[in-house]
Amino acid sequence: MDIGLVGRTLRTSAAISLLVLVFGTFYYGFQATLSVFTGIIWGIVNLYFLSHLIRCTITPGEPDKKAALVLLFIKFPLLYASGYLMVTTGYFDPVLLLIGFTVVLLVIVLKAVGRTILRLDDINIGEKRESVKSV
Repeated sequence: MDIGLVGRTLRTSAAISLLVLVFGTFYYGFQATLSVFTGIIWGIVNLYFLSHLIRCTITPGEPDKKAALVLLFIKFPLLYASGYLMVTTGYFDPVLLLIGFTVVLLVIVLKAVGRTILRLDDINIGEKRESVKSV
């Protein structure tokens, strides 16, 4: 797996969220679709801040402590307070919010499985292709 997996996951999840918003409104109604859409967006924002937090703290050199603290103060209080408000307002269905949130996790799993099946991260395949070309 490379570092681009998170970026590809965020783009794919955003595309899925737009598809859910368009087609879900037609088939399931606006409120149910908005709950799933909001859950997907909440999961995208959560993964975005988590990936930046990890990149700031786990580096080969000196970790950027100031950026990590800023991300911590943005991610945890604001993101989880908004999640709490979404669940307690009564407008959003908590089950549909959870379904939307798990879409991002499902995209990660499917992308990892797809890369494994297609052997996109296998270094030896590139070497085998070069040896076949030389023959």
